Amino acid sequence: MSAPLRLMIYDRTCTRDLLTALDRKTGDSIGARVSRAIGRTAQRLPGPGLSHAWASGGVLYSALGRIDDRKGFDNWGEALRWLADYPGARPIAEIQFWGHGKWGNARMDAEHLGLASLEGEHDHRAPLAAIRDRMVPGTGLWWFRTCETFGAVPGQRFAEGWTDFFGCRAAGHTYIIGPWQSGLHSLGPGERPTWSVEEGLSAGTPEQPTGALWSRPSEPNTISFLHGAVPAGY
Repeated sequence: MSAPLRLMIYDRTCTRDLLTALDRKTGDSIGARVSRAIGRTAQRLPGPGLSHAWASGGVLYSALGRIDDRKGFDNWGEALRWLADYPGARPIAEIQFWGHGKWGNARMDAEHLGLASLEGEHDHRAPLAAIRDRMVPGTGLWWFRTCETFGAVPGQRFAEGWTDFFGCRAAGHTYIIGPWQSGLHSLGPGERPTWSVEEGLSAGTPEQPTGALWSRPSEPNTISFLHGAVPAGY
């Protein structure tokens, strides 16, 4: 029997924002001020986007044998249908999404994937249920390689709802991620988050977050973008 599938999807609409994210750097240090200046300048100039970085990551992961297939999309509807209808009868062991996120959701262009997506009347629910039917029960994994998706109270609620719906594990981050990706946590069905609702938070409250910290090697549960698996205990 063929091994279960490992698939990657990414947001292909982010074509000029590779450096603009630097404008989110906080603090009064020289490095933070320089980063913000670069980010503001990048907003006025043509240049590479994060979609190019995500696509390159997919090529690398394919070459390393970490994923079986990858594809970029403009919206969640097309992405979810691709996953649900992926050719063949092989179950799905892992799905990674590379894109933008906020507390409690993952974003593709301006469209959010969140707890509302799991509700009965939402357009996302039917393809999500079809994907659920293909996931390996218990050991299957959704990995949101996105900023802040598991952070604060909304992120923890999302993590609980997502794993309970799918009956398999989900992983996500509590910090702004880039080459370094901090605050990585995973949750299984029936489990409840054990990480702090304040982890990765720089402004606002856990109930209403407004700012997140950047990932650094010294922050908790940090991996690099080269890590292809969630470490044990994360």
